[in-house]
Amino acid sequence: MAVLSETATRRAAGRRRLSRGERERQILDRAYELFAQRGYRAVTMDDVAERVGVTKPLLYAYLGNKERLYIACMEPAGDAMLATIGRAVREATDPAGALREGLRAFFTFVEADRDAWRVLFDETLPAGGAIAARVGEYRERLLSLVAESQLALLGAERRARAAVETEARATALLGASEALARWWLRTGALSASATAELLIATVEPGLRSLTKRTPGPKRTEKASR
Repeated sequence: MAVLSETATRRAAGRRRLSRGERERQILDRAYELFAQRGYRAVTMDDVAERVGVTKPLLYAYLGNKERLYIACMEPAGDAMLATIGRAVREATDPAGALREGLRAFFTFVEADRDAWRVLFDETLPAGGAIAARVGEYRERLLSLVAESQLALLGAERRARAAVETEARATALLGASEALARWWLRTGALSASATAELLIATVEPGLRSLTKRTPGPKRTEKASR
């Protein structure tokens, strides 16, 4: 038994001590895995400390309480989602194209990083507090990204009149995308790309109709004679 104890001691002494930044990264990686697997409500700080292999007081010292830890895990996922969709919609040349490419990018993102989706759209998150506020910020940024990408492709005169309608459409689109992504993750009945195309086919006719209603330049009195 004494020999085993000496061996364990030597191994422990030989391990490289992690820097604060490395330890924080380790904590965030393990916590992210747990939150994605179980959901916010089911994960405790004891669970995270056990997964990382540290004491709970050390966990609190590094990243604070569970709420702050979750926000630190969520932010990289939210930033990555916005960057992915932003790149897609900026390449569009018309409002319908922005819609198509944004939806395709959304479902591509969900398929490529299901853990990020589960952390961002966790249904067990609290309805109030700092986490709800942060989630709300990401949703608002996503709504603005979709709406502004469509408005930017309309004529200046039409853009002002279409602002409210476009915001409402973007809100409905985000809700439909979330619901359909949950269905896709639960059932796997279609591929991610086919699921995106299904939603596109459902909403695109209305957007094309909006684009067609964009008025052309007004005729001057001289030109009309």
